[in-house]
Amino acid sequence: MTDTNAEEALASRIEALEIRIAYQDETIEDLNSAITAQWKQVDLLTRKIAQLTEQLRETSEQIGRPNLPEPPPPHY
Repeated sequence: MTDTNAEEALASRIEALEIRIAYQDETIEDLNSAITAQWKQVDLLTRKIAQLTEQLRETSEQIGRPNLPEPPPPHY
């Protein structure tokens, strides 16, 4: 194998590695974007669950209270 062939083979291998790295970088960026979007969604859903849990607790407390008579309408 001559020096020219060895250099061409080495250049070809380096180019192939550079192409793979470029695709891997793109994939990593895409995955990072997906994870960030999913984290935002999880955070939103977690807050909504907490809000609904609080509403359910308040509703349960109100149901457990004795029925108080309603005040008369304002026109009386």
